Amino acid sequence: MKKILIIDDEVNVALLLSKFLTRNGFDITTASTGTSGMEFLKNGSFDLVLCDFRLEDTDGREMLKNIKTQYPKTGVIIITGYSDIKMAVELIKMGAYDYITKPLYPDEILNTINKAFETHHALVDDQETVTVTRSINGREKRQIPNGEFVVGTSKASKELLRQIELVAPTNYSVIILGESGTGKESAAKNIHLNSTRHNMPFIAMDCGSLTKELAASEFFGHEKGSFTGALYTKIGHFEMANGGTLFLDEVGNLSYEIQAALLRTVQERKVKRIGSTKEIDLDVRIIIATNESLQEGILKGRFREDLYHRFNEFTIYMPPLRELGGDIMLLAEHFLRTANQELGRNVTSFSPEVIECFMNYRWQGNIRELKNVVRRATLITEGDVIQMKAIPLEISNYRSPAFETIAAATVAAPEPIAIKENRHDLKNAAQEAEYDTILKVLREVNFNKTKAAEILNIDRKTLYNKMKAINLSK
Repeated sequence: MKKILIIDDEVNVALLLSKFLTRNGFDITTASTGTSGMEFLKNGSFDLVLCDFRLEDTDGREMLKNIKTQYPKTGVIIITGYSDIKMAVELIKMGAYDYITKPLYPDEILNTINKAFETHHALVDDQETVTVTRSINGREKRQIPNGEFVVGTSKASKELLRQIELVAPTNYSVIILGESGTGKESAAKNIHLNSTRHNMPFIAMDCGSLTKELAASEFFGHEKGSFTGALYTKIGHFEMANGGTLFLDEVGNLSYEIQAALLRTVQERKVKRIGSTKEIDLDVRIIIATNESLQEGILKGRFREDLYHRFNEFTIYMPPLRELGGDIMLLAEHFLRTANQELGRNVTSFSPEVIECFMNYRWQGNIRELKNVVRRATLITEGDVIQMKAIPLEISNYRSPAFETIAAATVAAPEPIAIKENRHDLKNAAQEAEYDTILKVLREVNFNKTKAAEILNIDRKTLYNKMKAINLSK
């Protein structure tokens, strides 16, 4: 359970916040002064602090400075009045994750807290793993093998690391191109942490989930009352990332209108909140990620060519997992270690059969898929070695197209269901036809049960039952 400390001298506000967050599954402690808040931090470990900017014995600036110095792994969100917006922006630059304005709205609070847990601690963990080495010319070089970004030994992995080290110290905008799950955001974090902006905010934004109506507000922010539903002043992602790095994931999904507004902001290096007349100067490095060719989007009229050229100062290609050779097991072992820590297990290795299976599988979901498979296998493994029975059926039964071609003439099909001698029995014929259809579809999708169920127009549970009945399940 995540532990949150609320520091607010308005007792009623702290009480309401405490009750609301407790109902939503958080472990809450409250303090009414900065001094008592620091005492709680001294005597206990907290994941997040919600701190009012104006306290009787201190202010949010001093509290933030003390918390980040003494407890760097603890995230901080500032609670502020409308008049403190400018100060809140400065506090974000000092290390606060975000701010919440009064009056407080439950949905906004919960959304901000959840985002803080998703992104803030990931970045803190990345910064903790930084090691400094000296290159041949004596200059210090930062190496960050964080999270899913494990430095491999394959040619493709070494080339990826070389490009990151090359572009990171510059202020170039970067396009990261790669399939879904290849670790594009992790690469973006590494660029940020290797840059001169590493002490400033890294703000990630998923453009694929934005509606046309929300995009402008998320990018540029808005003033309270600027449109129906604007119940509070909101700082946009550009402003939040000021001085640091803004990472835009799946930017190709943005509407043409938002692309035009984005181009103007990138060109002028200024941003203006919706409903405001004041322009704010920007110093933001932009890194974008996409799993499809933006040049193809230009040809189809979905992406602006002028915006593409603004972003395309440097392009990094993220190789799919299937092209990384031996790095597959390097990553698998890394995820096994992290899964052991997460689950309190002591699984030590993979069986030779599992290793062979991992090396032959195509990993369409790339690093993300591998991570999930290893975590699941670590959870259900009974001994200290992961065996084939802990691997999902669609992976353990996968055969490459080349293997299927070679083996087709020599490998017998799975043992069919028992068929009665009376070949003219309609029930028996229907059963046999069902067996053939299910087996054919499973082979076509490499035993991916979800895809097979969709093609067969049945749910997964029904498919499992039918597979069991015809001896196709493990």
